[in-house]
Amino acid sequence: HYIVILFVLNIPSIENVDRSDFKTCEQSGFCRRQRKYKPDRSSYEIDLNTIKIVKSGHLRCLLLDNTKSHIKFKLDIFTLEHNSLRVKINERNPIRQRYEVKHSLVGEPKLVDMNITHLDGNQIQGSFGKAARFLLYVKPFRLDLFTNDMFVISVNSKHLFNFEHYRKKPQSNKTTTDNDSEDGMWEETFKTHKDSKPYGPSSIGVDVNFINFENVYGIPEHADAFSLRSTHDGDPYRLYNVDIFEYDLQNPMALYGSVPYMLAHNEHATVGFFWMNAAEGWIDVNYNKNLFSTATKPITDNIGIPEVTTHWMFEAGIFDGFFFMGPTSRDIFKQYTTITGAAPLPPLWAIAYHQCRWNYIDEDDVRGVLNGFEQHQIPLDVIWLDIEHTNGKRYFTWDLTKFPNPEKLQNDIALYRRKLVTISDPHIKKDDAYHIYSEAKARGYFVKTKDGQDYEGSCWPGSSMWLDFFNPNISQWYSQRYLLENYKGSTENLFLWNDMNEPSVFNGPEITFPKDLVHHGGWEDREVHNLYGMLQHMSTFQGLVNRSHGHVRPFLLTRSFFAGSQRTAAVWTGDNSAQWSHLKVTVPMLLSLSVTGFGFIGADVGGFFSNPDPKLLVRWYQAAAYQPFYREHAHTDTTRREPWLFGNDNTRLIRQSIEERYTYLPYWYTLFYKQERQGIPPMLPLWANFPKDKNTFKAEDSFMIGTYR
Repeated sequence: HYIVILFVLNIPSIENVDRSDFKTCEQSGFCRRQRKYKPDRSSYEIDLNTIKIVKSGHLRCLLLDNTKSHIKFKLDIFTLEHNSLRVKINERNPIRQRYEVKHSLVGEPKLVDMNITHLDGNQIQGSFGKAARFLLYVKPFRLDLFTNDMFVISVNSKHLFNFEHYRKKPQSNKTTTDNDSEDGMWEETFKTHKDSKPYGPSSIGVDVNFINFENVYGIPEHADAFSLRSTHDGDPYRLYNVDIFEYDLQNPMALYGSVPYMLAHNEHATVGFFWMNAAEGWIDVNYNKNLFSTATKPITDNIGIPEVTTHWMFEAGIFDGFFFMGPTSRDIFKQYTTITGAAPLPPLWAIAYHQCRWNYIDEDDVRGVLNGFEQHQIPLDVIWLDIEHTNGKRYFTWDLTKFPNPEKLQNDIALYRRKLVTISDPHIKKDDAYHIYSEAKARGYFVKTKDGQDYEGSCWPGSSMWLDFFNPNISQWYSQRYLLENYKGSTENLFLWNDMNEPSVFNGPEITFPKDLVHHGGWEDREVHNLYGMLQHMSTFQGLVNRSHGHVRPFLLTRSFFAGSQRTAAVWTGDNSAQWSHLKVTVPMLLSLSVTGFGFIGADVGGFFSNPDPKLLVRWYQAAAYQPFYREHAHTDTTRREPWLFGNDNTRLIRQSIEERYTYLPYWYTLFYKQERQGIPPMLPLWANFPKDKNTFKAEDSFMIGTYR
């Protein structure tokens, strides 16, 4: 069973964000360097004398940089269950440890047998899984991948692999000839913000090329096309979690979350590549037709083979790449969620209709809205409170002049089997009289500057501090704040919303943390930045689990996310606008999230900014009724937009849309269960159901709810 949803909207984009607040590739030193790196031949080669099978499913060797640096790297290849391959490359003896992401994994990936079928002076051939093979070239280093004898992925065939090793800073009085002191390697300034870069350059670039493909998807989050556009004439797609105010459309700017995972699909196969790296990243995409030869399939004619060339560039970390060999979309969904986890089955009420606003101002306002839904016979399961419900933006508190009896309010809401969601952002107001701040400060729980001081920035409360969630003890302490005895005024009928967790820092560079901040373990923010929001919502999720002693499924919404966030939180697309173009872009944005593991997703109905006219609002309700997360939300400066405020005819149409959602709740619930068990998201691109129909490969004005087989 399945539902097909079709939208036809041809609307120009509207620009709002101040782009000058955010870097371009040319303003980012490592992106600039990696993009300029175009050697005629790769300098990296494998040392054949070091090749060994560590254990079944694990091959190891040394990779040499054959330039004057003569740096050695460890190269590990792992053959994994479900037709997958993992490749790790790291410095063999770095002068400083490089960060390796662990939080995205649900456990250590399970190895399967690797069958080495050929080894000579220039190549190693191996097979694994269901008809998957790899061909590792020695000089220069290159990796080709095949599924069902189809050549599908080639790594470093464009010679762009470039691993900036850690090095000592050159003396200022020494004449350098290796450009160590050039192009933002040791210091960088953006606007008024200086990045000290105490450890120097550490970026990695590599080309990953999809052979016989003409469409690639994924790498959210961007307000852009579902089938990724060529970046040949502009900036690469950027992955860097930042707070974008009323984002632009049809451009590759970074948004609130980052998932460095790309899929390719053609009529024969679906494959994927996931680089588990939490640093800032840029990805170029280009579409070509090339002549190829491999050791097993030489060039036989002059017909160009379609190829999508992608150039991945990250500022720090290691190369930790997962290659998913499909060959079907169903296989791909299983392969990726085996590694990063599937979204758990949410409570039934959580996939129903939610009503939100910044802000419902007091208890009487909340009760009035709930009464309105009763009077107009419109279904509702959840009502939300934004930041104004707190005592001066001090989270885990209530403004008792507006919400004098929050527990009674929640109990009254529960009489109608409804829930309450409150917001809890990661910034902590600097106020010695605020118990969260004073205890965290006394324990040394805040993120530190490069000089070891507590970092102070600005957000909604004014002067604020940020907890260091990379410390497990701090994450555990934070999760305990959600227990009923600590979150005064809360009940088991209250659930959570983590916003502003990129994190948003109003006076920070690019409205976020400086990159030379220091987290637990000595890691700079540049190495771990895109994990911060995920670590907050993981802690919140654990707090809700512990609150009920594991008996009640949590609900939690997050704005910032990374690969693996789907295990603990739903995601929405952030600060959209009441424009037809923003309604249109919800489909490609949500599809991009769906195919990269995020099934519980939605966009603010009606647009967060500005005031929708009745026609737009009604159409948005109709469209969003067939998207996984269904919530109306609006900015504090907008006019009220409860469903009954736009005349009887529009109220009737909105009621019908919400009633349709409730009619299909059993079907939605079944799809979410299927997602938990098989990794298949509820919202699917057409090609997932019609894999051989080329007309579906770029479709982003329609989608399917469920699979037909």
